[in-house]
Amino acid sequence: MKKYLFFICCCLAILSSKSVLAQAPKKIIVEHSDFADVNQAEMPDAFLLTGNVRVNHDGIVLTCNKAYYFQKENYIKAFGNVQLVQGDTLFLNSKYAEYSGNAKKAFATGEAFMSSPDATLATDTINFDRNSQEVYYNTKGTIINKDNTLVSKSGKYYVNQKKFQFLTAVTITNPTYVIKSNHVDYFTNSGHSYLFGPSTITSKKNYIYTEKGFYDTKRNLGHFLRKSYIKYEDRLIEGDSLYYDRNKEFASATRNVKITDSINRGIVKGHYAEIYKKQDSMFVTKRAVAVNFVENDSVYIHGKKLMVTGKEGDQIIRAYTNVRFFKTDMSGKCDSIHSSSKTALTKLIGNPVLWNGDNQITGDVMHLIGNNATQELDSLKVLNNTFLVSKDTLGTGYNQVKGQNLYGKFIEGKLHDVDIVKNAEVIYYMRNEAQELIGINKNVSSKINLILEDNAVETITFFKQIDGEIYPEKELPENARKLKGLVWRGDERIKSKEDIFSDEDNELNNKMIKEGEKEDAKENVPMKIRKETLNYDKKKSSQAPKGEKKDKK
Repeated sequence: MKKYLFFICCCLAILSSKSVLAQAPKKIIVEHSDFADVNQAEMPDAFLLTGNVRVNHDGIVLTCNKAYYFQKENYIKAFGNVQLVQGDTLFLNSKYAEYSGNAKKAFATGEAFMSSPDATLATDTINFDRNSQEVYYNTKGTIINKDNTLVSKSGKYYVNQKKFQFLTAVTITNPTYVIKSNHVDYFTNSGHSYLFGPSTITSKKNYIYTEKGFYDTKRNLGHFLRKSYIKYEDRLIEGDSLYYDRNKEFASATRNVKITDSINRGIVKGHYAEIYKKQDSMFVTKRAVAVNFVENDSVYIHGKKLMVTGKEGDQIIRAYTNVRFFKTDMSGKCDSIHSSSKTALTKLIGNPVLWNGDNQITGDVMHLIGNNATQELDSLKVLNNTFLVSKDTLGTGYNQVKGQNLYGKFIEGKLHDVDIVKNAEVIYYMRNEAQELIGINKNVSSKINLILEDNAVETITFFKQIDGEIYPEKELPENARKLKGLVWRGDERIKSKEDIFSDEDNELNNKMIKEGEKEDAKENVPMKIRKETLNYDKKKSSQAPKGEKKDKK
């Protein structure tokens, strides 16, 4: 039993000694020097090596003109044309350098220059930690990576990941744009830049701001989060998440999207948008609304889908499916809208209804015509099956005008002069100044003219009257007080800009806002790059470049 315990103790001692030996630092090996000397007065305990000095330590090679080698400390100081080489991954040149074999750390200064297969770094002083494979500097440095030149006050280079990290002022200059930020992670092999904190990308075409973003400097693709926007001369694009393709001049935005057109004086909002700058077009959906500023007022147009195309002076707005619009003194509904700034013509298509004050106007075809010179509404045209209806102010009846076509004229944005032509019919509740009902006018004419003041009928003029009579209220039966085809849609009337949205739209809006609040709370969570960005070329491998983690959608 004693022998057995003694044997175990011996084995443990041997293993322990091997472990210590295995952890012992390797010695620096001097492979060549033209001359070698010991000068205790000048440099105690050091070998002086001069001429074509070459030393090796654990796979790293250092060459220089002159060196002091401290054998006990396993340390070397190198002078003149110093170069430190690690395989084919890193080359470090300087006028002076120090290297510790025990700590496996290097220090280089004096026109320090580091090169790797993908990039070069020029600065005054460079530190290299072989244990962590990190290069770092605290003096102004210039990095050149193909078409990109990076300048920063300090930074780190992770050799294995081929990644530069800058935590102070950094500028990335490309022939097309300039990136500025205080925190950038830049991968030299892929050209991917991750931007954190206030950052800008400036080019001749636009200006991009973000506080959390990604930019592929090779493919010119970007993905930006948190307070991000893209600014052109005539347009500002904002959203919680922005995707940008510089080559195509295409951008898409998700959640809390706002596109401001400074030239055409309009804003488009929604929770998803696509903008094609070269084609001067945009598509917006998910609670989409277009806001145009006219006559010191705003017109709000909402549809499930909005499209805006064309340059200044020739812009077209299209809205599709359950379209609703609102202006202070006018609102309406239809299936779709087509509005042209060039012709100043807005077409309400598919079951249109227009409310002007308390007046409801319907017909098969409805056109609103503007005046480009004054930027005001000029006239209204309603064709086929025209109805103009309003509730009697004090009673339960309806004032009605029916005819084939309606032609209206606006004055200062309000409908003032209206002609109803062809087969015109009227039922109108007549009241005196005391608002007492004096009779119900029922009339048939070839044409009727209405003059409105403050959206109420002031006078009625009949042309070529065919038949007409004023009936006392008791003498006109209820079933004779409505013209054929009358449909009162007062409960659908849009009375505010909030009314243009359905309950479904508002539920979607609340959902998107909550999602945005959750995203804002994730301050320190790495951003998820859109699959359209990382997998831009579907033919290529979806594997992330070496040194970068693959992001999940």
